[in-house]
Amino acid sequence: MADRLYLRHSTDKQTNLRQKHHLASYLKAGAPAYEDPATSSRLHPLKRPGFVRLLDEAAVGDVVRLADAARLFRSVKDVLDVRDVLRRRGLHLRIASGPWAGMDLTSEDPMTKLFVTMLAGVLEFQRDMISENTKDGLAAARAEGKTLGRPARLSPGQTAEIVSAYETGTAVKALARQHGVDPKVIRRALDLAGARAAPDLDAFSAQDIEADQEHEVDPDPSVVVDVPGLVAEALADVANGAVRIALTDGQTIRRGQGYSVRVTAPLSVHRVMIEESSTSLMQSPAGRKAHRVHSDRVRSGGATA
Repeated sequence: MADRLYLRHSTDKQTNLRQKHHLASYLKAGAPAYEDPATSSRLHPLKRPGFVRLLDEAAVGDVVRLADAARLFRSVKDVLDVRDVLRRRGLHLRIASGPWAGMDLTSEDPMTKLFVTMLAGVLEFQRDMISENTKDGLAAARAEGKTLGRPARLSPGQTAEIVSAYETGTAVKALARQHGVDPKVIRRALDLAGARAAPDLDAFSAQDIEADQEHEVDPDPSVVVDVPGLVAEALADVANGAVRIALTDGQTIRRGQGYSVRVTAPLSVHRVMIEESSTSLMQSPAGRKAHRVHSDRVRSGGATA
């Protein structure tokens, strides 16, 4: 019987130091460690390269050891699937920290079955709370008047200059050219400063209004993009709140053996998704393909083909 250690962290900015601390005695004794670095917890445990290699090399009676349950499990399904595979292969599972420390989670006694069910429920609850707390935090920040999302295109000093120039007769489009922004940005700044009176629509023809609207382009339009499943999994633990909420609110679309998440969000959020997921996706051919497909869809303005 041998000990086999499993370690995983979610992003390339994290490390396994805390996990190695909990498993230090086994590492010191020479127990082999199997790692899945920068691997999202959304990727099913039985599809992670490091854990699959552990299963391939383990012999009947070996013990799989984790620093904590979240390194391997994310949901009730994860717990039940992994437990079933380990039991059929004659392997044991022990967690070094937490309320399940010291227990063999593959045991068939009634008390262990109860604890396994509780473990699965707690893990799902924790994941749901992370999403809920992120949404509550953003709502609280908005209530306190904090600015979220994209930074302001104009500084307070620029806004003051724009208001002064507008009041002396400078046209909105001329101000937009001077400051390198869309006319819509100038109008918004003037409206917030109370410098622009409501337009008299009777003074314009319908043709003039339509022509003006045709030239107004939203600098950060909201678009719909089908995010490949591998990309969504790579973004599971991303720190950016806007990305997390966009993925949580997205619609899962099944396609054969794979899936995608249909996300409606500002174009800037989709671009952040590309940047945040690129490092982990570049580690495998499938990941590189998913990254390329996702990037092409965002560049095409939300194509979902």
